Amino acid sequence: MPDDVLITIVIPVKNEEETLPGLAREIDAAFATQTYRWEVLWVDDGSTDRSRQLMQGLPAPHRWIALDRNHGQSAAFQAGFRAARGTWVGTLDGDGQNDPVDLPRQLARALEKGVDMVNGIRAKRQDSLLRKLSSKIGNGVRNWLTGNTVQDVGCSTRVVRREAVIDLPFFHGMHRFLPTLVQMKGHSIDEIPVNHRPRAGGTSKYGLWNRLPGATRDLFGVRWLKTRNRNVRISAQGGL
Repeated sequence: MPDDVLITIVIPVKNEEETLPGLAREIDAAFATQTYRWEVLWVDDGSTDRSRQLMQGLPAPHRWIALDRNHGQSAAFQAGFRAARGTWVGTLDGDGQNDPVDLPRQLARALEKGVDMVNGIRAKRQDSLLRKLSSKIGNGVRNWLTGNTVQDVGCSTRVVRREAVIDLPFFHGMHRFLPTLVQMKGHSIDEIPVNHRPRAGGTSKYGLWNRLPGATRDLFGVRWLKTRNRNVRISAQGGL
């Protein structure tokens, strides 16, 4: 139907009062010329600053949901995917490092190529040397252990069919493996370079040492999950 929402942009938020208003304006500008319906879904992941009040003040097509407490980015994404109204889902971080202008390009690429996901590649990362090095090592290890060749698994600028992410196996840290899990379910992926910027405000929630133990454990879990995964589809049916 023409009135259906084509894409929902899902944004997890944890104490991003400094970046949220500017990011909302950028999204509005990026999608202002599009002829399809779109919406933004902000997911408050236990913020203790003014983030929720700022979300409440945003006009349609912005809306918001709030988790009962801080559960982490993976849980926020999962809640957002379930509450999304769009056929497609776009994802951004709430810190302003991802550029919303890339999302319409990624959606157009997905529709043109007939793929289920278009992931971003941060060609010119605006992070510290340590963070860039840890990400490069993490990407390499993830691809080696899971057998995938996604160039930038950790990039949050992406567009994906909602049906491809709605029933993914959930675990804390899932967001680091979204392209891998989507491919594991038999969906197709493409990648394009995207813009990456310095943080617009606030502080990073992740560092090398607070994510390394969990990420390493998750790597082997995803590897095991992939070896046990089966994609079952009904090929025929009859009766009522």
